[in-house]
Amino acid sequence: MDTELDGTTTYVVIGTVRRCVAPAGPANPAIIGTIQRQQGAGTVTIPAGARSITVVVASGTASVAIGVAPAVLIPQGASFTWGVDRGGPDGETLQDAYAFTGVASSDFYVSSTREV
Repeated sequence: MDTELDGTTTYVVIGTVRRCVAPAGPANPAIIGTIQRQQGAGTVTIPAGARSITVVVASGTASVAIGVAPAVLIPQGASFTWGVDRGGPDGETLQDAYAFTGVASSDFYVSSTREV
């Protein structure tokens, strides 16, 4: 027997009682990944809409320009990752393009993921 908070008064159901069920989440989106190596002068561009981007500078330096922001130098041995947590129909993506540029002595890797 259920009771009110006082522990003695019988609880009377006023409406429909049903079990609460969490709403089903969206299906897991399909994700593709890429990795590109840039040796020497050149640029690797990841278009807007990626879920994650990682750069690792193996030797020399590289620079990154995010959207229309000025480029920033990335030194040898450094790695950076940008990413979002939630995907699917209402999900998140990185809203800017990322341009990684090397010079003659550069050797760096850029990997990315995005939904398909």
